[in-house]
Amino acid sequence: MANKFIAASVQMDCTPYDKEKNLAHATSLIAKAASHGAKLIVLPELFSTGYRVELKDNDLAEEIPGHTTNYLQRLAEKFNVYIAAAVLEKGEDKIIYDTAIIVGVEGLIGNQRKMHLWDKEKTRFGKGNSIEVFKLPFATVGLLICYEIGFPEPARIQAQKGADILIYPSAFGKARDYAWEIASKSRALENGAFVIACNRCGQDSDSIFGGLSRIVAPNVEILAAADVDEEKIVLAEIDLSEIKKMRSTLPYLRDLNWKLRNKNF
Repeated sequence: MANKFIAASVQMDCTPYDKEKNLAHATSLIAKAASHGAKLIVLPELFSTGYRVELKDNDLAEEIPGHTTNYLQRLAEKFNVYIAAAVLEKGEDKIIYDTAIIVGVEGLIGNQRKMHLWDKEKTRFGKGNSIEVFKLPFATVGLLICYEIGFPEPARIQAQKGADILIYPSAFGKARDYAWEIASKSRALENGAFVIACNRCGQDSDSIFGGLSRIVAPNVEILAAADVDEEKIVLAEIDLSEIKKMRSTLPYLRDLNWKLRNKNF
């Protein structure tokens, strides 16, 4: 397993309800990221449909694997990269989920349904009920979505399961960018892991997105970042040797006392 590779967090705007236009736009950005040597490319939450599409969630949702995952898999094969994103999933129970996926040359590697739902998402989506990690040839990654960046528990579980990188495809609101700033660093520090936080820019309906996509090192250094309103491919070299170094400097994972979880103080 190589210690170093380039990752990309693709900050993009999306057109609500226009899946083919969004896929075409994402294709050009993926191609550009790959041309800069990116091996792992992350797209925002619901990049292919837009986020505020509640009027047509059922029409836009797909099975996994399905049209969008297959489309991304073909791009992964073409550019020899791994791509993470989040899409509307039509579950086997006909419930709609907000689901993170990761694909590679091998096809669909895994998916993670959003468990912690923000505000009116509770009326749109079912809740996921598992926390997984996914092994790539060069790293182990955990997938979580947007609002979940503020929940330390699932990220900690993923780190305990071996995640080197915590990935957050997001459509995070501009009004709460202070939470994004703190949480993206906190999840990196407390787990000694890299964080790839990929957020939307632009606006759907009355939702204004905050941008500020970034790649954060385990020591909370922001290796690369975008501004609020710009479309930008955020690129940074991931050096996995930094994980062991930081987990030795601040051994939170080693010293965690799980016996305290159920104690009443």
